Amino acid sequence: LGFGVMAPPANAVGGVGKVSDRLKAYGLPPLGPVPNGFTPLLEIWGKGKNRFPLLVLFNHPITWVVTTPSNDVNGEDGTIQAGEYAKGDTATLFVYTEDGHVDNLADAGKPLFEKVLQKAISQKSANIYQNFKVTKVVPQTGPEYEGKDYVICDFKYELLTGAGFEVDRRGVAAITSQGKAVEVLWTASIRERFKKTEPALRDIASSFRCYADGLNFSNELMQLITTKELSDAL
Repeated sequence: LGFGVMAPPANAVGGVGKVSDRLKAYGLPPLGPVPNGFTPLLEIWGKGKNRFPLLVLFNHPITWVVTTPSNDVNGEDGTIQAGEYAKGDTATLFVYTEDGHVDNLADAGKPLFEKVLQKAISQKSANIYQNFKVTKVVPQTGPEYEGKDYVICDFKYELLTGAGFEVDRRGVAAITSQGKAVEVLWTASIRERFKKTEPALRDIASSFRCYADGLNFSNELMQLITTKELSDAL
């Protein structure tokens, strides 16, 4: 049978021109306004065999470091994230699959948003938190959302560090339900920085778009190539 190697997919797409071209190629709505000092990121979550593909788009500050999921023969691990990690400013994708697709998301109610966001902030096993609260829920109805359901949530919580410290965090999240899951882009900073970072976090959350249905990702998904196929191609 031979061993297998993974054919690498296309890397994340950044920059206004490249992202605009890729969106056009998919037949999707054009890229919206990108604030000064920001850059758009377009990436597929779910290139591995253990996940389903989602096309994810959001803007982030140019200086932020981007990380994307890793893939091998066992599937995909990790998520799409951007941040200035030394200062605690982050934007992270979380895909919640337990309840499947949720119709009329704006009417789902705060309990769903609280459940999903608590799952999101605790997706790393080392993250222990307390006093979590969603403080505001605003359904998004503007024409830029193309009739898709999106909700912006403000939230706060206390992160308990391994060193025993309590760190107050404030955040803004965008939540939608595309395909067979609920998708969240959650952004957060420490409380002391939130007054400064809040406008940027809101810009990031409001730029979040997620696409699942009717797109052909076949050229960008991980493909298992056997050693025989590889030798035949050489």
